[in-house]
Amino acid sequence: MNEEEKWYFNTETGEAELGKVSPLEQRMGPYASREQAQEAWKIAKKRNEQWDEDERRWKAGWDEGHRD
Repeated sequence: MNEEEKWYFNTETGEAELGKVSPLEQRMGPYASREQAQEAWKIAKKRNEQWDEDERRWKAGWDEGHRD
């Protein structure tokens, strides 16, 4: 499979694109299919939300354990 046959996800438009259509800083991929590209964005958003929640909990725990 060459580069033109791979799918990418454009984080600015929220659309899957066939080939390197968008600028690198707006692109996730490559993926073998359009569906995989679309799903990758959902997975990334879910992981980011979980990391944000984990960080919030960690900071809350740190604050509770280190008060004077």
